[in-house]
Amino acid sequence: MAAVPAVGDGPMSLMEALRETLKNAIIVDGVTRGLRESVKRLDKREALLCVLAESTDEKNILKLVEALCREHGINLIKIDDAKKLGEWTGLCKIDKEGQARKVVRCSCAVIHAFGTESQALDIINDHFKRTVVPEA
Repeated sequence: MAAVPAVGDGPMSLMEALRETLKNAIIVDGVTRGLRESVKRLDKREALLCVLAESTDEKNILKLVEALCREHGINLIKIDDAKKLGEWTGLCKIDKEGQARKVVRCSCAVIHAFGTESQALDIINDHFKRTVVPEA
């Protein structure tokens, strides 16, 4: 595996890159939150990237989103916690100290506009280039 070029204090992990990419997409109103709206975007093939929380109670949700991403060729990243995804997509209040409060769980989010090109987006794209096996 090729090392990611370091900027600042070291290479960015995939989850840090995802958080940064979500933040940039929110700025340009490019994130759809929630299962119902996300599935609509996936079905219309408007999604560029799908983020799915594995901590959801309903396993059929996971199967549905995974199947839609596979069928339409949309990249999918899974994260462990729905509260974390809710915080990253802005479904919370930020207090005076900058800490997230009243975080709402988010089982699925879809990015349909990335906003600015960034190192974080490059890391995510590299991740999918490495994980996708070319067909012979």
